[in-house]
Amino acid sequence: MSNEHKPAIESYLCKVKITIDQASGFCFGVVYAIEMAEDELNRTGTLYCLGDIVHNNMEIERLKNKGLVIINHEDLKRLHNCKVLIRAHGEPPSTYKSAVENNIELIDASCPVVLKLQNRVKNSFEETEDENAQVVIYGQEGHAEVNGLVGQTKGKAIVVLKEEDLESVDFTRPVHLFSQTTKSTSGFENMRQLIEQRILKAKGSIEEDDLISNDTLCRQVSNREPHLRRFAASHDVIIFVSGKKSSNGKALYGVCKETNPRSYFVSSVEEVEPQWLTNVSTLGICGATSTPMWLMEDVATKLQLLQSEVPGQ
Repeated sequence: MSNEHKPAIESYLCKVKITIDQASGFCFGVVYAIEMAEDELNRTGTLYCLGDIVHNNMEIERLKNKGLVIINHEDLKRLHNCKVLIRAHGEPPSTYKSAVENNIELIDASCPVVLKLQNRVKNSFEETEDENAQVVIYGQEGHAEVNGLVGQTKGKAIVVLKEEDLESVDFTRPVHLFSQTTKSTSGFENMRQLIEQRILKAKGSIEEDDLISNDTLCRQVSNREPHLRRFAASHDVIIFVSGKKSSNGKALYGVCKETNPRSYFVSSVEEVEPQWLTNVSTLGICGATSTPMWLMEDVATKLQLLQSEVPGQ
């Protein structure tokens, strides 16, 4: 049964009704990567992973206790004759080259959505390189997925996130726009409009080939936005659970906060505050695509333990 069709988990904290959003939690790409890691750890007891397997410290600690070792790209260059997991974010071609040179067996858990995007970016770059076009990626500079995308263009793609980043784009030349899969639909549309305005200002008119906009957002992620708006609006208080490094977590928390000002961001149960339960009838718990369900359940349990500290409950 998919998350979208599971009933919400509800419990009662005296007069406070607590609901855990079952549409929150790991996306299928993260589930796939963790399953692959656990399968190997169950067989051998140890596995290297290139970067954090998921942007959630609590889940990383759980897997480290099972034998997962997090490494970086410099570590990869020094390793030989071992197994390394490629996480859901994907990797640039240089990573695969290093693995071949060092006789490293890669367990590739790259998300299929990310791999498809990498292929589209690569094809766009190769097909238009002689046409003086630019590949522009709407995303977070330095994010693992974005690094993998830029790698498909020999490092020539331009990464933009804010309007000021557009200063790096030459608007007299064609622009092929793509997006990091986990960004927001509204953010991508805003960036597309900004680029369109800049082209119009630079050239006086816009031809069909001046801007090729490719909506490459993951629908499993982007569809969570309207769902979370409804979820946040239906509760007095929202507790959003996510790792602080999660780009998706920051975006989805922003959706909750915009809809419900009484939304709070936590990364662990220790950050839950008793006063958030004051004068509350309904409380919703939700999270990012990198948030494990067990952590949201732990937050609900913590709230139950705090009930005696809440005035008037």
